[in-house]
Amino acid sequence: MKSPVSNEPMLVLELAGVEIDYCPLTHGIWLDAGELEALFDDRETADQFLASFRPDKDCREKKVRCPICYRKMEKVLTAGGVVIDSCQQKHGLWFDEGELIQVLKAGHEGAESRVADLLKNMFLDHLKK
Repeated sequence: MKSPVSNEPMLVLELAGVEIDYCPLTHGIWLDAGELEALFDDRETADQFLASFRPDKDCREKKVRCPICYRKMEKVLTAGGVVIDSCQQKHGLWFDEGELIQVLKAGHEGAESRVADLLKNMFLDHLKK
């Protein structure tokens, strides 16, 4: 799979049983639809997170294309105030550098302690805290 930002191949990494696609050039992370549930370790929490999205019509960031369907993704604002990219066909989510950590810190402590610690340890020099 290619990065929606750099168009270069991404690395597939497994963190605590959760597969993520990671772009070593941009330090972005792609989560397929089912991976979000595994990340939160709870379907209800994942559903609540997805339900918190609000279209960010004022966002000036360039829209990127879904690496699966190649359609432009929607810029959405999460409950924690982080703007991420969401495939309108529900294929997955794109997190630019540091956004996944911000989302986890914004109120999902269960996932924060398990996965974010792994992300921080693996990409310490690249993730914005």
